[in-house]
Amino acid sequence: MGEENQTHVTEFVFLGLSQDPQTQVLLFVLFLILYLLTVLGNLLIIVLIHTDSKLHTPMYFFLSNLSFADVCFSTTTVPQVLVHFLVKEKTISFAGCATQIVVLLLVGCSECVLLAVMSYDRYVAVCKPLRYATVMTRQACLQLAMGSWASGALVSLVDTTFTFQLPYQGRNVINHYFCEPPALLKLASADTHEAETAIAAMGVAILLAPVSLILVSYGNIISTVIQMQSGAGRLKAFSTCGSHLTVVVLFYGSAIFAYMRPNAKTMNERDKVISVFYSAVTPMLNPIIYSLRNKDVKGALRRVTAK
Repeated sequence: MGEENQTHVTEFVFLGLSQDPQTQVLLFVLFLILYLLTVLGNLLIIVLIHTDSKLHTPMYFFLSNLSFADVCFSTTTVPQVLVHFLVKEKTISFAGCATQIVVLLLVGCSECVLLAVMSYDRYVAVCKPLRYATVMTRQACLQLAMGSWASGALVSLVDTTFTFQLPYQGRNVINHYFCEPPALLKLASADTHEAETAIAAMGVAILLAPVSLILVSYGNIISTVIQMQSGAGRLKAFSTCGSHLTVVVLFYGSAIFAYMRPNAKTMNERDKVISVFYSAVTPMLNPIIYSLRNKDVKGALRRVTAK
């Protein structure tokens, strides 16, 4: 499986999530269900937002971007994982690994910023309702969406460059189930301190900054909601905020754990389980929490199916 010490690695081998055949079958079924729900749920949101004019608002524009990101994010890793549950040799080419990291970081980091943009949109809607139409113009929404994707592209470029400028010779067994920088750096045949520092710096920019904005936005939203006269309105707002913050904790918490701590020399089972949350679970939860329980989306679904 390994290669000679001075030979450049041409493929990587994954240890996967489990070596037990029965457990792998169970995991195959679980991941398949998660993936189907992710793709179907997010594609449904995109189609509804595109076809129903009542959903042509800033909030749903950002939701359609988030849904597209979720489909891409999940598709980058989960189909490969499903195949690997069914085969003995869990391999990926060097170029395939690099491509997976580029796309994963591009989409995942864009999603980090999109979630922050969506929280800002809700902050303006709840706390500054009279200024909403002038602040969240079509041009502003396009710029915020483009900025989210551009941020993801920048972080992807930096992290990928620092990860793959290192030599990979000899060791090619990744104790993980997909390619990402923290797992790959453990196999590098040179000092990884510079790469770790660059990735941590990017992590501060793309993880800690957006999550701080989200917490400030929802703090202001909650403060405004508390002052509402309507008890039902307060309950609905708190329920929505609670759901959104659950996604934030799952997605950002697991990503921060993976990318913001000092690089350990080994990848343990806990690390792999935590990565399941941001690679497979939150892309499936997002359409349920942000959209499918929403009365506007339910109405759009009824109108589309009634045609």
